[in-house]
Amino acid sequence: MPAEWEPHEATWLAWPHERSDWPGKFAPVPWVYGEMVRYLSRNEKVRILIADAKAERAARLLLDKCGATMDRVEFFHLATDRGWTRDSCPIFVRNRTGGVALTHWRFNGWAKYENHKRDERIPAFVKQALRLKSFPAMRGNRHLVLEGGSIDVNGRGSLLTTEECLLSPIQARNPGMTREEYEEAFAQYFGVERVIWLNKGIAGDDTHGHVDDLARFVSAGTVAVVSESDRHETNYGIPIFTKSIKSIKNVKSTIYRKSSFIDMI
Repeated sequence: MPAEWEPHEATWLAWPHERSDWPGKFAPVPWVYGEMVRYLSRNEKVRILIADAKAERAARLLLDKCGATMDRVEFFHLATDRGWTRDSCPIFVRNRTGGVALTHWRFNGWAKYENHKRDERIPAFVKQALRLKSFPAMRGNRHLVLEGGSIDVNGRGSLLTTEECLLSPIQARNPGMTREEYEEAFAQYFGVERVIWLNKGIAGDDTHGHVDDLARFVSAGTVAVVSESDRHETNYGIPIFTKSIKSIKNVKSTIYRKSSFIDMI
C-alpha cells in the first residue's frame, strides 16, 4: 500500500447529502467540497460518486462557480449513505512493477450506524467502473471490516493504527479478532511489515479511535501527532497521547532510522 503523498491518478469523493452528518451546518458543506475539487482538479482527476443525473447537474453548476477544472472531474452515478470515501471506498495497492489493484474490505457504518448498506456496495462498484483486479480481504470465510481512516501507512512497510478502534469490544469491527490476526491481514493485503499500535484516538470521535485525526505519517520516517495543551479540555493529560508518542518513539521505521515526530499543539 503506497503512502498518501505518493503519485496517484485521482482522488475519489462522494458528493455530500446526508444532513445529519453536519447538523445545522449543512448549507456551506457542498461549497467546501467545491473548494476541495477546485484545488485537486488543478493537478489530478477527481472522481465523484453522486446519486443521479439530477444531482450531477446541480453539482456541476456549483463546481463551475467554484472554478474547478471540469475536464478533470468525472461523475459516477451511485447512491450513497454518506460521503466518507476514505472509510467506505476500496483501498488501492500496487505491486513491484507499478500495477494497481483494489483491496475490498467490508464497511459496516463504523459498527454504529445502520444506514450503511449503500456505502457497502462502493468497492464492487469501483472495481467494475475501473476494471481493476480486486482482492476481498478474507480470513477464512470471514470478510473483514476495515475503514481507511483507521490506518495510515508510510509506503515503506509501516502502519499506524489504534487499539481502541480495532481491538475494543465497543463498536467492534471484527469481534474476537486479535492483534496478531490483524497484523497478518495487514501483511497479506498491504505488504505491511511493522504495525505501530497506538492507544486511543481523540475523545468525541464517533468512529471510536480512528488514527487519522490523531497521528499521520508525513514522510517515510516522520509522524505528525496532535496533542492538547488546554488543561480544561477532555483530551488533556489522558493516556491517548502519552502512550501513543512513546510507541512512535520506540519503533524504528523500515528506512532503518528512528521515526521522528512533530507534536502539533
